[in-house]
Amino acid sequence: MTNAIDWYFDPISPFAYLAFERLPRALPADVSVRYVPLLFAGLLRHWGNVGPAEIAPKRRFTFEHVAWIAHRDGTPLAMPAVHPFNPLPLLRLAVALELEGRLSHATLAPVFRFVWQQGHVPRQQAEFDALCGALGVPTAALAQDAVKARLRENGDEALARGVFGVPTAALQGDAEGLLFWGLDALDMLTARLAQDPFFASDAFRAAAALPVGAGRADAPAGNPAARGR
Repeated sequence: MTNAIDWYFDPISPFAYLAFERLPRALPADVSVRYVPLLFAGLLRHWGNVGPAEIAPKRRFTFEHVAWIAHRDGTPLAMPAVHPFNPLPLLRLAVALELEGRLSHATLAPVFRFVWQQGHVPRQQAEFDALCGALGVPTAALAQDAVKARLRENGDEALARGVFGVPTAALQGDAEGLLFWGLDALDMLTARLAQDPFFASDAFRAAAALPVGAGRADAPAGNPAARGR
């Protein structure tokens, strides 16, 4: 089994932040991580979905849940000034680091913590410029065509693998193409890395092969639960 994973993220997601902070403790020391920034909104658009912050009762629960998890785990947390916000400047900053071969847990930490520990959003220009400066990336570099193109390529790569949300981890070279979505899937990911025999069991295979029964006529096209499409 490979000891390298691709980790798809968007700093707009509080669960991506919480998972990011937990990764060094959750993963074995010999596992390498390729961090892949992508636009979460692009996934939502492709799959005909909406984000948790776009449904009022779910939005409230999401942030209450995030606050509770951070409290339980002792993870520093400060809510951003507003949410949702436009994450593109942060994503392009991460991509600029990626193109320079400098995107790592150490360099990505200030990007996540800019939002989820300091409570900033990218439209706070002075604070964002300071973040870019601290990471050694000129703000003007974020407008380069190469940066924009790589961000689109990252999104296309994720969609080709079936990624539908963030954070999502995928094992490099995994012939079965398993995806591990969300903070709650970290334990599942570490079990897969440890070659837990459950993943070869009939019970696990049956879960993936569960037939679709009743569907909704108004489900998005391409959704397995869409009826008559």
